[in-house]
Amino acid sequence: MSFSGKVVLVTGAASGIGRETAKHFAKLGASLAIVDKDELNSTEAECRDNGVRDVLKIRADFRNQQQVEDVVGKVVEKYKGLDILINNAGGCRTGDLLTSSVEDLDLLFTVNVRAMYILTQKAISHLVASKGNVVNVSSMTGRYPVPGMLLYSMCKSAMDQFTKLVAREYAPKGVRVNSVNPAYVNNTNIFRDTELVGEKLEDFRESITESHLLGRLGKTEDIAKAIIFLASDDSAWTTGVNFLIDGGKALNIK
Repeated sequence: MSFSGKVVLVTGAASGIGRETAKHFAKLGASLAIVDKDELNSTEAECRDNGVRDVLKIRADFRNQQQVEDVVGKVVEKYKGLDILINNAGGCRTGDLLTSSVEDLDLLFTVNVRAMYILTQKAISHLVASKGNVVNVSSMTGRYPVPGMLLYSMCKSAMDQFTKLVAREYAPKGVRVNSVNPAYVNNTNIFRDTELVGEKLEDFRESITESHLLGRLGKTEDIAKAIIFLASDDSAWTTGVNFLIDGGKALNIK
């Protein structure tokens, strides 16, 4: 598997799944554009350590529409094209109908759904030209009702339908669109945020691990490898798929 000669844009690349995904693309020879609202120096350094020569860093806050709109233009200005878009950036708020707020709703849909929509819209003509593809980083919560994750689940359900509908629209033009739908992934910002999980982190980690039938939480590299597969020619006959990668969690929902 090689991405030599391919231009790959990864959002949310400063940490977690995005950072790991960028590193994997670097190992496989891609020219990279990495995007985040936080500093990207360490991600850039790790990508270069993994052999990549071309890395474009873009600082963009996805709450700001203009900054989102400018991302693809900066990539194309440097690389003269785009082959693969990884829509990974996003955020989370926990809560149910009464403990969540309209402000939370607006924030999550802005960074999880609206930014993905804008980026894909800006990128699609370039992906048609390159016969490229999109991989959206969704969640198992988009498919299964997880208590306390109302707004996040709504966003991810929207992402899953976006994936299928854009896949259907652009398949005749040679563009594939898929998503990965992970369960709980250890050592990400969302997982580590004790305010989000609502209890001591180690207690939460222990309790939630037991619900995954394979006996462990996900690793960022588990998700990155799935993204790499969907973005590669090895999945050339795959589009419109919401790929569940959950360690058996969905089989154990009670």
